[in-house]
Amino acid sequence: MEVIALHSVCRWTFHAGKGGFVPADSIPEWSPDRLTTPGAVEMVAREIAPRLPDHVRLGMEFHYDYEVNEENAAEVAEALVENGMYLALVTPGAHRHFAYGGVASLDPGERRRAEEFARRTVDLAYGPLRRAWHPDPEKYPTLVLWNGSWGYDLASPALADMYRNLKESVASLCRYEEERGGELFVALEPKPNEGHPAMLLPTVASAILFWKKLAEDYGISLRRKGVNKEFGHSEMIGLDHVYDTVEEVDHGMLVHMHVNSQGLSDGIVLGGPGKFDIDHGVRINGMNLAVAALAREAGFARWKGHDMQPRPYDDRERALDRVVRSILSWEACARTEREMDHALLRELLARRETARAEDLIREAVVEAYRKFDAMYRG
Repeated sequence: MEVIALHSVCRWTFHAGKGGFVPADSIPEWSPDRLTTPGAVEMVAREIAPRLPDHVRLGMEFHYDYEVNEENAAEVAEALVENGMYLALVTPGAHRHFAYGGVASLDPGERRRAEEFARRTVDLAYGPLRRAWHPDPEKYPTLVLWNGSWGYDLASPALADMYRNLKESVASLCRYEEERGGELFVALEPKPNEGHPAMLLPTVASAILFWKKLAEDYGISLRRKGVNKEFGHSEMIGLDHVYDTVEEVDHGMLVHMHVNSQGLSDGIVLGGPGKFDIDHGVRINGMNLAVAALAREAGFARWKGHDMQPRPYDDRERALDRVVRSILSWEACARTEREMDHALLRELLARRETARAEDLIREAVVEAYRKFDAMYRG
């Protein structure tokens, strides 16, 4: 029997268009006045879920306060429950409100307001959204923190002050979350940029070290703390999400994953290191087979998020299809790696037969494409 697989879809995928360098009205059906967040939940249940294998369970991810907030949270939770879906992730969308560092800011007023904003996100998760949590405590949602503000882009020793502010504020938020129950998973999402030139926690290693410092300097428990690794963020700066996963597993910090790519990793879509953050879906490649195997061997059975964007030339149906393809691409990688002869792979590597090991991986990638085609075409 197939193992239940948890995948989460992001509310922010379903928008009319970004504007700026691309059209703001590519998908008019998804303009804010026509698609609400409860409506997006129902759309995912109605038009994406039926195209997925039976063993896949869906959750959704939201930003506070422009996707889920005090006004619509009860309705969002109701939509999730009624459609057999779950709250997989919630994150403070502080970047919409604070442009000078947020909780790391050197401006005490901005920092205080950003801290209050983050606490309201926790309140919402434990409040009206609580009924939409998965019944298994090991699959409870993740509170993701990412420092998506401007303010880190001036070469100054004051960056050390901002880093200290960030530690103090995250430690304070963790204590607050603990007071509310300590049941959420809390993850830092490292990224080198997006859409800003410099960030305080650029890599998975940065995030792991940050947690260690919070435990050491502020006595924060590392229970249910970890990293939300987005494969594409590592790709953007030429790092390797397989190594990232090894580090997360070794430190017990694999709690959530954004499995989407920035491109180039399969030789089909462009993008990759040094390029713009474009949020393709999952790509089928040997690296994702390795990450799926590492996650399985570590006992990871939590949410795999698809933080992806439709292309500006997509219509509504093509954009929905991209989400289906992304989930099926990961499932193809996961199914294939479970069938791989990992003992043989390790034996070949031990004998320095790396070319034969490469053949084994290449054959698995080909098989993953076959599995994707079979699932996609039904």
